[in-house]
Amino acid sequence: MAAFTEAQSPSLLPSDVRRTKYAFMSGTSMACPTAAGVAALLKAIHPHWSPAAIRSALMTTATRLSNTNRPILDGTSSFEGTPFTYGAGLIRPNLAADPGLVYDLSLRDYEMFLCAIGYNQTIMKTFTNNYKCPLVKPDILNFNYPSITVPPLSTGSSVTVNRVLKNVGSPGTYVAQIHQPLGVLVSVKPNNLQFTKIGEERKFELTLTSTRNATSPPHDVYTFGDLIWSDGRHKVRSPITVHTTAASNDIPKQLNLGTIINL
Repeated sequence: MAAFTEAQSPSLLPSDVRRTKYAFMSGTSMACPTAAGVAALLKAIHPHWSPAAIRSALMTTATRLSNTNRPILDGTSSFEGTPFTYGAGLIRPNLAADPGLVYDLSLRDYEMFLCAIGYNQTIMKTFTNNYKCPLVKPDILNFNYPSITVPPLSTGSSVTVNRVLKNVGSPGTYVAQIHQPLGVLVSVKPNNLQFTKIGEERKFELTLTSTRNATSPPHDVYTFGDLIWSDGRHKVRSPITVHTTAASNDIPKQLNLGTIINL
């Protein structure tokens, strides 16, 4: 049993209209203990790292290439996979031990996350007696996760997400590299981050704008890209997933919706 994307059916068949948050999947019984073992090794090397920092190190140093040095294929077909099928990619333990930067989380981040998904004060008291959700509901897009996922983004609209990176390596300047999802314009501000010591944090914001229009079908697609921060030695990669849509009155009736497009 594992978390499952609602962008596809459990069977992955076009005729299957079911959507579920969880599904039985082959391979998780081997993948989970392997990832847990690598996480334990990282904790031994970096005893002060939080679970979020360890997860970030595993994800941002992972590769989208298989052991044949070719793109990972979808396990149910011969097509190239996407973050929906392989997540951040294959773990590379040696690189994860020295990721350069991590997306860390504090207790307050988790509390804000619970508020963002709709937990009321009664439920929140189960976790903390002192914290109260802000009057303005937090934006779940700003949860400091190592990947970036944007819900339906209609033609011409934009969304901005915020992230914080923590330095866990040597001092340096990291420059942003963007592989833009098809039909999406991505900008990052600032586009370089300078770190002078371990534990130092820097904020940045990513703005995504849909450039698709009524003459560029398909109109309802998931597209993928990457944001990479590099100092020349480290590469901190975050997958970007965007669901782009067109206004309903612009969509030709004969189109099949829900197409997945990979870079």
